[in-house]
Parts: sequence; C-alpha cells; structure tokens
Amino acid sequence: MKTKLPLSQGLLHFPGYFDRTEQQSLVAAVRDVVAQAPLYIPVMPGTGKPMSVRMTNCGPLGWVTDKERGYRYQPDHPVTGKPWPAIPPMLLDLWREVSGYAKDPQACLVNFYSDDAKMGLHQDRDETDFNAPVVSVSLGNSCLFRIGGLERKDRTSSLKLESGDVFVLGGAGRLCFHGVDRIYPDTSTLLKNGGRINLTLRRVNP
Repeated sequence: MKTKLPLSQGLLHFPGYFDRTEQQSLVAAVRDVVAQAPLYIPVMPGTGKPMSVRMTNCGPLGWVTDKERGYRYQPDHPVTGKPWPAIPPMLLDLWREVSGYAKDPQACLVNFYSDDAKMGLHQDRDETDFNAPVVSVSLGNSCLFRIGGLERKDRTSSLKLESGDVFVLGGAGRLCFHGVDRIYPDTSTLLKNGGRINLTLRRVNP
C-alpha cells in the first residue's frame, strides 16, 4: 500500500500513488481508450449547456448526459454507438488495492480538462450502489480540488491534486459534494499539450 492520508468521513488521499513511468503507461492506455471511444463534449440536462470538459468512458458501462434524457449509465458511446472499451488492467489493480470493495468497477470516466476548464460542486449519485467508493486518478497539470459535506450548503475545504495522485470518496464521504475550481497550467510535463486527465472508477450496480 502506498502512502495514505486519511481525511474526514471516509475520504482518502494517496499523494504520488503512481510514479512518472506508471503515469506515462496510464496516459498510453487512455490514448488507446480514446482511439476506440473518442472524446466528446457532454451537455447539461434540460438546458443543453455544454460542459467545460471533454469526456469518454471505458468499462461495461459509461456515464453520459444529454439535454433530453439527463444523467445515466449506458453500455455504448452516445456518438459512435459502439460498446465502451475495457478498463485498463492498471486501473483494475488500483481499484482492488484501494477500494476495499469486493467487486470490480463497472465504469471508468475519462475527463479531459483544458487549462481553463473547471467543474462545479456536485455529488456522484447516479449509481445504485453507494457502498462502493469512487476512486479518482489525476494525470497532468495540478488542480484545486474542493470537497464539502453531504449538503450543498456545507462548508468546503480545498487541496491541490497533482499528477499521479489518487483520491477516494468512500464510506460516510461517498456522497460528499466535490468539484474542481481551477487547473494550474505548466505544473506537469506529462501531457504534451497541457491540461489534466481525471480517471474516475465507479461501481454502478450492486
């Protein structure tokens, strides 16, 4: 087990979980995923407003959103109609080491943040199994990650997530509100054109 910093309410931070060589291997695996399931721009339910991130998925299920049908998981890419590619073995190994959950993840979201992208406070609650944690990997430029409580109005705190870090929302903290306030440009040389990749492993169904 790598260095673990337990935070409140079942939240865990593993700084530098993946070293530089492992990060490069993960980026190569992500490129393979994107070659099969291209990045696209998701939009908000109801308004159709585009999000500031581009995304895709791997695994048996993928998280998608659109104006008409909203947030959901489905087995195929909303643009190509093809099944999502498999979750890379390195990420399955990560889940088995840090999740404390017996069953493997069913979805891995791949979010690409340009250096001016952000993500507002939200809960990950489109799954039916809240006993399984959410396991997140940061690659590329650092970000300012904000984490709150179980209500949107709860007090928040912030920490910087750097390339190779892993963050786990589990236990009582599984449904904590969280978001990305900003990306710090030029804080990593991992991605040739800058930006940040966030990989989020989830178990959708019990």
